[in-house]
Amino acid sequence: MRIAIPLTAGKLSSHFGHCEQFAIIDIDNDSKNIKSQELVEPPAHEPGVLPRWLAGLHVDLIIAGGMGQRAQQLFAENNIDVVVGAPDNEPQELISQYLAGQLKTGQNICDH
Repeated sequence: MRIAIPLTAGKLSSHFGHCEQFAIIDIDNDSKNIKSQELVEPPAHEPGVLPRWLAGLHVDLIIAGGMGQRAQQLFAENNIDVVVGAPDNEPQELISQYLAGQLKTGQNICDH
């Protein structure tokens, strides 16, 4: 499994489309451990660009704080699952909580 997490200042970005970089994390499905992690800069934010870009990176899941409904639809069309309402923690903490089934999510803070 490959998970993308949008980051600002090393923590989850509250607004998906305006992050500084993405943590791209590969998970071993059997052991549920992190195999590798890399930080990548996203292309310029324009409607529809990030779903195609992340699909091209073979991302299966995005953990986000806030994301608009249209973006969520575009990710679904690219076979990428989305978790919204995650807290602004560091990527490793979010991944550990997600894999343990303990990721607490709140409201999607993006309303467009």
